[in-house]
Amino acid sequence: MRIDRIRDALARPGRDSSDFDLNPEVVLPGRRILRDAAVLVPLMDGPAGLQVLLTKRSSKLRHHPGQVAFPGGKLEAGETPEAAALREAGEEVGLPGDAACVLGRLPSHETVTGFTVTPVVATVAPFRWLPEPGEVDEVFTVPLAHLLEPANYTIERRQWRGTWRRYYAVPYGPYYIWGATARMLRGLAERMRCESTATG
Repeated sequence: MRIDRIRDALARPGRDSSDFDLNPEVVLPGRRILRDAAVLVPLMDGPAGLQVLLTKRSSKLRHHPGQVAFPGGKLEAGETPEAAALREAGEEVGLPGDAACVLGRLPSHETVTGFTVTPVVATVAPFRWLPEPGEVDEVFTVPLAHLLEPANYTIERRQWRGTWRRYYAVPYGPYYIWGATARMLRGLAERMRCESTATG
């Protein structure tokens, strides 16, 4: 997978996504207040090609304990999504400030927890992972090729606040990647597929 193909795919216009994409029956308030956040989608070289670095959130966290996620968090005052994503990756997994090269953004994603998340895609040079004990239980990688294959995604459902909620999942080995993380990754897969079709 060539990096320039990924950069070209990210430059194409795209629609925002949402945790509600698969739940059209949900009526959202027109004036809801969403908080801005950003996540880093780190691409690293591996023995079998590009890998995506992900984290398993601490089981002690109040929100989303034990879930697979990208490094990321809320934007601080005056921050761009790129700055926030890189800062959070530094805090959560020890990413050095000069180890990442930003390729572009994916369309923003609205979560059921009231955030508008901007996924920032970047190549990352090899570095020593230093998971923040209070936030991250594990850091691992998944082959990008696995995440770009639409057939690897399923639609599943579970109850949330008394109603059934459908969501995307893209399992890999012992890791259950689902919800907003899987939806953003599927968005990248869709853009890469469109870019491949456009370039022949």
